[in-house]
Amino acid sequence: MQFDELDQRMRVFETAHDHCVLPGVHIVLRLDGRGFTRFTKDVMAFERPFDERFRDVMVQVVEHLMQADLRAVYGYTQSDEISLLLHRDSDAFGRKERKLNSVMAGEASGVASLAFGRPVAFDCRVCQLPDQDLVVDYFRWRQEDAHRNALNAHCYWGRRAEGASPEQAHDEFAGASIAAKNEWLFQRGVNYDALPAWQKRGVGVLWRDFEVVGRDPRTGVATTTSRRRLHRETELPRGDDYAALLRGLLADPA
Repeated sequence: MQFDELDQRMRVFETAHDHCVLPGVHIVLRLDGRGFTRFTKDVMAFERPFDERFRDVMVQVVEHLMQADLRAVYGYTQSDEISLLLHRDSDAFGRKERKLNSVMAGEASGVASLAFGRPVAFDCRVCQLPDQDLVVDYFRWRQEDAHRNALNAHCYWGRRAEGASPEQAHDEFAGASIAAKNEWLFQRGVNYDALPAWQKRGVGVLWRDFEVVGRDPRTGVATTTSRRRLHRETELPRGDDYAALLRGLLADPA
């Protein structure tokens, strides 16, 4: 059997289950760290409940993915997860789900492993969102998840610091209201509302235009040009203000 014939015969087994995101549908790539709970607690011994070193590595991974020829419009990270919004018309990897999932998981894993100095892995999934309202709802959902998790984490690790076992710390706050958790922290000198915004809302990465002042080497005349580069936003707004930010990015995507 000639190679071309064999290649054609076998290629179908590799591509038979290729699924592509339809044109005009917004793509959000959601990445999650594999086994990061044990990794951050036992392997790296990061500060609890939040550690700026871990945050910075996650943002570094987001920035790398934003520049990975995907036409990424917005990146967001909270805890060990990343959400990456692509331009609606992005044709990266022919919009093939398996390519987006495998390549982006590999890229994130590689960058994070180098940054941490230890091997780590991410998984990736494609979220297909048919309109802008759902894109906004998606990112508000992830931010509200960050807000809930931050409150729970501060309570849990605060109780652990008092000597409670993992089971006790979990059970004592199970079913407790948001107000009750805030009050518990306040009585121990922690004003949840005053905690850093990045802990409660996550970190956004977006493209911004910056003016660069230079000089024409031929004439010596001062010149100003515009450049696009990534901006880390650690003070993300919440609620309707966050929705407005997202709609602005969707109206004028990179």
